[in-house]
Amino acid sequence: MNDKKKISVAVASAVGLGAIIGAGIFVLSGTTIALAGANAILAFILVGIVVIILAAEYGELGSIMPYTSGASYSYVYQAFGSEMGFITGILFYLSLAVSISVIALGFGAYFTSLFSISINPIILAIIIILLLTLINLIGVKKTTKADSILVIIKILALIIFILFAIFIASKYSNINLSNFSVNKSQGTIQSLIEAMITIIFAYSGFQSISSITSKIDNGARGAAKSILIAVISSMIIYILIVTTLLLLAPATKYTISGDPLSIALLYSNSPLWIIIAVDIGALVATASAMIALLLSSSRILYQISKDKLLPRFFRKYNKNDDVAINGVLITAFIAIITLFAGNIFIITAISDFGLIFSYLMTSLALIHFRRRNIIGSVKTPLYPYLPIIVIFALLMFMYGMPSESLLIGVVIIISLLIIYYSLREVENKKVIRIHLFK
Repeated sequence: MNDKKKISVAVASAVGLGAIIGAGIFVLSGTTIALAGANAILAFILVGIVVIILAAEYGELGSIMPYTSGASYSYVYQAFGSEMGFITGILFYLSLAVSISVIALGFGAYFTSLFSISINPIILAIIIILLLTLINLIGVKKTTKADSILVIIKILALIIFILFAIFIASKYSNINLSNFSVNKSQGTIQSLIEAMITIIFAYSGFQSISSITSKIDNGARGAAKSILIAVISSMIIYILIVTTLLLLAPATKYTISGDPLSIALLYSNSPLWIIIAVDIGALVATASAMIALLLSSSRILYQISKDKLLPRFFRKYNKNDDVAINGVLITAFIAIITLFAGNIFIITAISDFGLIFSYLMTSLALIHFRRRNIIGSVKTPLYPYLPIIVIFALLMFMYGMPSESLLIGVVIIISLLIIYYSLREVENKKVIRIHLFK
């Protein structure tokens, strides 16, 4: 690829931050407080540690396969073959496409708050998805540059929010420790796990960097650096924001909703200018996240088709603009349909199953390559201990997921197996038989 078309580490990090911060801060931070109270801070720290280890794994796998654009799908496909690759790829793709709906609903909630209008957030969500779909169709280089500008704007909005909360708390001695209390239902291990499951969705945007590894300066090393910068930066911002949310309002005031920062500012009788500034930042943040997720999910769908596990239709690609056209359009369609699935928690839980499954398979893919002495230029530290810790954590998350999510996940896996073997039969492909034991 021409160096002039390469994406810098800074811009790639901004793409990751764009995807991560939009969902986690402006949409789901209030949901985690509603689930776990002040323990939401602990939940963000614990999940952040798990995701930092995952980021290191993705950095190593990206250095082994720098020219793939399917992130988790590509790693699993190369490690375990087409069957597991197909299942992981479709689940991962659906999880990203569905997550766009969550963020779009958050956009709608902040928009109605900012302009004080009475309109169904779903209508606003559909409009923003369609507009950002058009932006994605102009090409990866222009899209990532636009996203990096939006990231700067939303980080400034978050800094304003944090400084304001600290100022209010210190000037008026308004630090109420009871805000950080945890009631009986929020103090259970189950509540903490539920919050952590929601949070792992919030960190999921870092995979948008993995899908553009070959487009980044210094290839896999640049991508690995970008992933770590994005994850660590977002973890620090998350902890600061959740702490300041609790400085402004007690944990009991937060619900499973899409505009927690607005709730905190309104409860604390904040001046109108700060509410407007944060709401504008929220609109920019959620738009930025959707841009990154539309970009990465469309490239995953393209990569699955490129490996000939999906029809040629999904392979339509504009080389001049470097955009998977049909992938973007299909992702937008799925995101719009998902808007009618239910509240944010249910949609997030459905998405989480695909994410956790893909993370789990990616960790196993890393072990697969290490056992065969295939090691990239970037290495995961403390191997195999850290990957094993991540695998156990992911299994715990999956065990603690809502029964609806597990049921939907299992149904999707069974359906994908039936589709995969039906297509093999139609194409008259040879059956592969192996011996697992002597």
